[in-house]
Amino acid sequence: MSEYSHREIEKKWQDYWQQNGTFSVSNASELPKYYVLDMFPYPSGAGLHVGHPLGYIASDIYSRYKRLKGFNVLHPMGFDSFGLPAEQYAIQTGQHPAITTEQNITRYIEQLKNLGLSYDWNREVRTSDPNYYKWTQWIFSELFNSWYNNDTDKAEPIETLTARFAQEGNAKVNAPADEDTPPFTAEEWNAWSEEAQYKMTLKYRLTYVADATVNWCPGLGSVLSNDEVKDGVSERGGFPVIQKLMRQWMMRITAYAQRLIDGLDTVDWTESLKEQQRNWIGRSVGALVKFQVWEEGEEREEGEEGEFNPALPPSSLSSIPPYIEVFTTRVDTIYGVTFMVIAPEHELVDVISTPEQRGEIDAYIAMTQKKSERDRMSDVKTVSGAFTGAYVLNPFSGEKVPVYIADYVLAGYGTGAVMAVPSGDQRDWNFAKHFDLPIIPILDAQKDIETQADATKEGKYINSGIIDGLTYKEATDKLINVLEEKGLGKGKINYRLRDAVFSRQRYWGEPVPVYYKNDSQGQPVPYLLDLNELPLNLPEVDKYLPTENGEPPLGRAQGWEHGSGNGYELSTMPGWAGSSWYWYRYMDPKNENEFASKEAIDYWKDVDLYIGGTEHATGHLLYSRFWNKFMKDRGFVQEEEPFKKLINQGMIQGRSNFVFRVKGEDYSKPVFVSAGLKSQYEVSALHVDVNIVENDVLDVEKFKATRHDIAGENAEFILEDGKYVCGVEVEKMSKSKFNVVNPDDIVERYGADTLRLYEMFLGPLDQAKPWNTNGIDGTYRFIRKLWRLFYTETGQWQVKDVPAKPEELKSLHKTIKKIGEDIENFSFNTAVSAFMVCVNELGSQKCQSKEVLEQLVILLSPYAPHISEELWAALGNEAGGVSKAAFPVFEAKYVQESVFEYPVQINGKVRASLTFPLDTPPADIEKEVLADATVQKWMEGKPAKKVVVVPKRIVNVVI
Repeated sequence: MSEYSHREIEKKWQDYWQQNGTFSVSNASELPKYYVLDMFPYPSGAGLHVGHPLGYIASDIYSRYKRLKGFNVLHPMGFDSFGLPAEQYAIQTGQHPAITTEQNITRYIEQLKNLGLSYDWNREVRTSDPNYYKWTQWIFSELFNSWYNNDTDKAEPIETLTARFAQEGNAKVNAPADEDTPPFTAEEWNAWSEEAQYKMTLKYRLTYVADATVNWCPGLGSVLSNDEVKDGVSERGGFPVIQKLMRQWMMRITAYAQRLIDGLDTVDWTESLKEQQRNWIGRSVGALVKFQVWEEGEEREEGEEGEFNPALPPSSLSSIPPYIEVFTTRVDTIYGVTFMVIAPEHELVDVISTPEQRGEIDAYIAMTQKKSERDRMSDVKTVSGAFTGAYVLNPFSGEKVPVYIADYVLAGYGTGAVMAVPSGDQRDWNFAKHFDLPIIPILDAQKDIETQADATKEGKYINSGIIDGLTYKEATDKLINVLEEKGLGKGKINYRLRDAVFSRQRYWGEPVPVYYKNDSQGQPVPYLLDLNELPLNLPEVDKYLPTENGEPPLGRAQGWEHGSGNGYELSTMPGWAGSSWYWYRYMDPKNENEFASKEAIDYWKDVDLYIGGTEHATGHLLYSRFWNKFMKDRGFVQEEEPFKKLINQGMIQGRSNFVFRVKGEDYSKPVFVSAGLKSQYEVSALHVDVNIVENDVLDVEKFKATRHDIAGENAEFILEDGKYVCGVEVEKMSKSKFNVVNPDDIVERYGADTLRLYEMFLGPLDQAKPWNTNGIDGTYRFIRKLWRLFYTETGQWQVKDVPAKPEELKSLHKTIKKIGEDIENFSFNTAVSAFMVCVNELGSQKCQSKEVLEQLVILLSPYAPHISEELWAALGNEAGGVSKAAFPVFEAKYVQESVFEYPVQINGKVRASLTFPLDTPPADIEKEVLADATVQKWMEGKPAKKVVVVPKRIVNVVI
């Protein structure tokens, strides 16, 4: 075969792998296991662009490498196939989301197979398959049937909780529960009806129903996650999003907050990713403080001579007027509090706001509802708020403190209230300046507080009553002790992490396995379906929109109710539900009786290598770790952490091209000027499809044919040197920027092996890098050079069973060493460079030795599997067997040098270089150096004062 035909060869081996199940893997093997996982892709209608396969190619290289190293490798693929885009398309067209999803998955599989990825397709899973989401529903049920025991620090079956209630009530139960959970004795519990006992357990279960502030999108008729909201509108469709209090299913991820932090110390992830998770969980050590809401006549003064006289006696803490509870990490600053800020959604806003301020408060709340929580947290420059007309009393000084609402305080973080100390906090300082509120210095080390806040903890306290003259630690300890003694607060560890909302008012998602039965007061109470009633399948509906009375789309289903005649839950699970456990289903995907068998879990245990994007740092990775820890608690899985090693691949950015339209011309007859001439005109830059641009030169005729929206067929083009040269910019790859490159086009033109090598060659795996189709020719030439080592230009086979020459073995073994080290270090780009150097060297050496070239083929096979399979078979080996070969063993003896080239310095400057055998004595080296003609020339006839020979490094001559 004279030329390498990538189309014919790649199709041949892809068919072979599929027909022979080359990458099918068994759960029963004596080989050590290795589990390589790609983050679950969502199958969008657009298919893959060249940026998507980067992580898939990297994981495939590592999977193939580990097989060569003697591991039983699980490398599966599936699809996170529930999602809003398919539902939106269904709303627009009336087509069932399952049809769209199936079409998209078919397209994805075709594209992935074209890349030669070594997935075990027999293990494919889809979250929208009832056989899959049956087990998502089962995990939900197990969460519902569990509580978190803080004393044992793990989840336990709900039956262990009810047994304690029957014996001792709930006074000694240390568990996260609803805030309104009342105390009760064993006698009271045992006297309750079965219904009353069941309703009390709902306050402790790990999944529960509660009112929560959510991102509500009326245009989509659904709750959105923070990731789905950008600048106050939905990422999908651009519909306005407001903050709304809604009844939702929740999950007590907060019970696992500390374990989620501690577990980060046990995994091999980047420190930046771990820090993102730590910051999201947000562990803070501080104190809870209660501020009484002030009424006329309630002013109090601090006792004489520093004696503490609380503003609110402990006996009246639960009375009306209410109090506002604050969590603070700087209780030492409490004497500097000059105002309080509560979240616009705080439950006491309606209670404490005065009639005079009601209009301003309502207007501000309406404005806040248009912002997402993320926007509110990130906007640190805008100062806004509204005075409620109410005051609270400082529990130490007894002074009145005005209460404002402001959007920088979130209802779900801490207590939804902030005691503002403008002298020590810049945001509070900005607020105080804006609303002309006092700024009180509290430490003698604070400086320039008239121009900015000073958050120092140095110095001693002033203007601070009972802590005047104390240091930070002394003051903090004393204040917390007083708070606890007087019943006005306590020391506390707080977390920014909030319980996860687990409801979506959508159709295309997992049905929640719950029905509602009215209690004796006529209120609906949730009950679980039995395992034998699962899966609860999605029903058919006439439309994919909310009902006329505002119920979710499932409210349209006719006769969709439990066998008892009671209605099912109408919300569906969020997108993260199915992706929070999928790696276990890959272990045993066809099991109808369990989510995965004990034998499969015992063998595969956890994911050894996980590759995916950074966008999942605080969503999927937190939720999946939470579910994994829960399942470990309940004995369903072995490992505390699911993902041992995690690598975030960088983004492949688009390389956009632009044409330059001259301004002021007739729009129906536009004029476009080439990039090199645009400075002579006033122009507007327009994106142009990169697929009709080559080496930045525009195919003008194709541009005219494809851009009727700008009257391209009537356009005039001002050229330079007969060409229209486009402008260039690196930016995100997207359809709107016309810079999307389809991998199918690259595979068709250059081959999958070329694409695989080029994507790795672009740069380090974890860094962003721009795509440039112009640069792919280099890797394409490399593939053809490789082919020429085996076949002559006339197609003659030229590999021979002859002994390898020393220089050939040296080239091979230094490459074996380099490739092994680079793959282990995930330095895939430098490995590609090493392959290129090796092939060039072997070509120059006219290598024909089978001994050398066969090892090279094995080395290359993880990167370029198609050409490697073809050459492996041509070398006389078993067809399709290169993936079963052994990774070549590096032998140092072949790369050891027998000579060394010494640089020769004369008075500190290198003037010559001489080569000597490694075992040459220093005296002989000195003698030959001084006799060398070049050295004598630079010595200018002067005698050597000193000659220093450093073996295998340098010779230094001093004259």
